[in-house]
Amino acid sequence: MTRITRVTVERACAICERTLLMGERAIRFSPNGGADYVDVCPLCAETAMEYGWVREGAPTSLTVPAERRKRGSFLSGILGGRSRGAEETVASEPILRRLSEHELSMVEAADIFNASQYRRTIGGIGKSLGTPKVSVVVLSGVNAEVVVTVAWDISWYSYRVSLDSDNPVRLEERGHDPSDLEGAITEWNAHMEEDGRIVPNIARL
Repeated sequence: MTRITRVTVERACAICERTLLMGERAIRFSPNGGADYVDVCPLCAETAMEYGWVREGAPTSLTVPAERRKRGSFLSGILGGRSRGAEETVASEPILRRLSEHELSMVEAADIFNASQYRRTIGGIGKSLGTPKVSVVVLSGVNAEVVVTVAWDISWYSYRVSLDSDNPVRLEERGHDPSDLEGAITEWNAHMEEDGRIVPNIARL
């Protein structure tokens, strides 16, 4: 006799990161309009639409996602003028010209993170848990990647920012005990503002 067992797969909303309940209906969205879809809970469906995410089954058009920024265009923007408003960036162009390459990577990663849906996530958590500790760590290697970690006393989130990726921000890991974090991750070198914006603690900023 064959026994059939049900395999439980834990799913989480890609926006609020809440674990979906058994049987709860999720809506599938593509953040970049491609073939990769994520689950979104019904409460966050409107937010996904505001972000410009494409709902599964909806007609698509050839659009460029707002977060799709290449490192080359970022650096050319520093030298040749940026179209984004100064209030949307961590630092203004004159300040950017005086930063080192390492510091530029930190600032660029913060700007990319602040333009993502995760800014709203941590901003909402901050309203409940207060001011977190924040680190922005540039990884060594040929690929320009940065780890943004936000930690409270009872919860922490670590995000990987890939500066040259079409999907530049993703949740890398999360946990409940900040003591699980170690190394450069715990060198708290940034802070979070009330609206969820991440700002590196660079003296020249």
